Amino acid sequence: MIIGITGSSGAGKSTISEILEMEYQAKIINADEIARRLSYENDDYLTEIVASFGTEILLDTGELDRRKLADIIYKSEEKRKDLNAITFKYIIAEIKRAIRETQEKLIIIDAPLLFEANLQSLCDVTIAVITRNLEIQITRIMERDAITKEQAMNRLKAQHSNEFYISKCSYSIVNEGNIQEVEKQIETIFRKLERENER
Repeated sequence: MIIGITGSSGAGKSTISEILEMEYQAKIINADEIARRLSYENDDYLTEIVASFGTEILLDTGELDRRKLADIIYKSEEKRKDLNAITFKYIIAEIKRAIRETQEKLIIIDAPLLFEANLQSLCDVTIAVITRNLEIQITRIMERDAITKEQAMNRLKAQHSNEFYISKCSYSIVNEGNIQEVEKQIETIFRKLERENER
């Protein structure tokens, strides 16, 4: 079974993935990690990004300055679309390869842009991860990416609402930081999936 997990930045998707990996022996395929790895390992990918955004997005070492690139794309919808057009084709190819090579019966695709990249077409089930507490979400982003509150808020403004993810996905999980509550929600979803498989 392939499950797609999505949601806005700071919603707590990585926590869900960690639980599924540890307790359900799932193989996690993280789209953000793939993009980060590609910027180091794939010369064609980096060349395309530089051609579109200029050499100012590079560090002195020649590596991609992900923080500077993030500042650019979260201020411009057009630039976000440009980056996505480049990134999606590489990420999709890598995700498909990872799926082919995986032995685990449960595969998780953790992707903030699951629907934008049409990755839901690879999934049997999709789960939206949301938080109703904006302060928790902002704090998570600030701590994870070492950015200011203003930068974190700008990122969230550029992303979809909770309702978008809930309406698009098969199931949803609310992650306010209580691990036991999150685990209960996951258990409920898997019980439902088991019942559906038995029909």
